[in-house]
Amino acid sequence: MSQEGGVAPGRRRLHLLAAFCALGTGVGVTKYLADRSRPPAGNATPVDLGDLPAGRLRTVDWNGRTVWILRRSAAELAALADREGDLIDPDSAQSIQPVGCRNRHRSLRPEVFVAIGQCTHQGCLPQLSQGRGAHGEFLCPCHTSRFDLAGRVFRAGPALANLVIPEYRLESDAPLRLVIGEA
Repeated sequence: MSQEGGVAPGRRRLHLLAAFCALGTGVGVTKYLADRSRPPAGNATPVDLGDLPAGRLRTVDWNGRTVWILRRSAAELAALADREGDLIDPDSAQSIQPVGCRNRHRSLRPEVFVAIGQCTHQGCLPQLSQGRGAHGEFLCPCHTSRFDLAGRVFRAGPALANLVIPEYRLESDAPLRLVIGEA
């Protein structure tokens, strides 16, 4: 058995293979964590909201994901401040969302809420539940996670993160039109 530098050739190959695997894993994990902190973007999908009345939810398929667009009423917007003490991340400091959506209503325009319709606990599809008065919410029927109408998660359920807001932009005001997947 020939040894070069005190390490057998077969052992050296094993060490090199382990080093390359560790490097590949490190690069993959780094990329995953970097991508995870940014809102999802993808193929641009225009959505016309001219016929969407206040208090109604529109569901759109975008890149194989369910995206919600909720036109919130003035009462629903005012109610967002009422239960902030019950929320895990009321200021959305730990949320995945575009920079322009870092506000109480988590949207570019207060009355238009756009979010990935997927629970941040295990990926189930929550449903819009009209509460008493202006206190509607999204409720995950699988594990009872609850989110307010800005997609902020309540402490009472298993989900620990607010709903994800994708990249989107407002294209026009009259008729109201937005494009999902573009900043």
